[in-house]
Amino acid sequence: MSRIKQAVILAAGNGSRLAKVSGKLPKPLVNLNGRPILEHVLLSAQQAGIEQFAITVGYRGDVIRDHFRGDHRFNITWIENPDYQKNNGISLLKAQGIVNEPFLLMMSDHVFESQTAAALLRQPLGSDEVILAVDEKLDTIFDMDDATKVCRMGDYIVDIGKQIHCYDAVDTGMFLCSPSIFDRLQACKVNDNCSLSDGMRQMAHERKLRAFNIGEGWWQDIDSPETLAYVLSVFDDHAQPNVTHGAVYLV
Repeated sequence: MSRIKQAVILAAGNGSRLAKVSGKLPKPLVNLNGRPILEHVLLSAQQAGIEQFAITVGYRGDVIRDHFRGDHRFNITWIENPDYQKNNGISLLKAQGIVNEPFLLMMSDHVFESQTAAALLRQPLGSDEVILAVDEKLDTIFDMDDATKVCRMGDYIVDIGKQIHCYDAVDTGMFLCSPSIFDRLQACKVNDNCSLSDGMRQMAHERKLRAFNIGEGWWQDIDSPETLAYVLSVFDDHAQPNVTHGAVYLV
């Protein structure tokens, strides 16, 4: 299989939990150590080898697009999701027909080290499966109550969700996907709505969802003032200086 060069980033939600610090800004543009969160995501993915980005926007999508207008560092295709108040599976489905090859799926509010994404991209992906990067360092998870948990059997994930009681790792928000995920999400829709976890549970039921353990890799989702403060407190431990307009970003 050829090297995967394309990523889909979900950036459509309104980020209500972060509103105390974001004000009217959409969450992907909230400042993290001098850069919007989304820019950290793009830079880390780019360093991992991603060349093309498809970004689904919804809430204040025009503001996000305007921020990156004229920024020639990134090759971005913008995808509009007018149904952004629905679950995130709908945001991914908006990329169906635009993304036709295996791709890296990321969230616009999850920061990570580029080595983690690069390691995931090196995994052999079947034509009808998804590989989810998981973290089994459960004692290091900042907000376990809000984490999406996974239960594994060998290399396979057999259950996924925030409320499951039996789990041995958590979902990092980074997936290596074959386009077959779109068919699973379509099949899971109820009242024209579905979550990403709905599609992943279907893949798990079919033994098509594999786990990739990130080992000592670091990541963090930023969906509340508390998690933003936490990331800021540990930022220097997980960032290295890079010559990109004189800035520092997560790698």
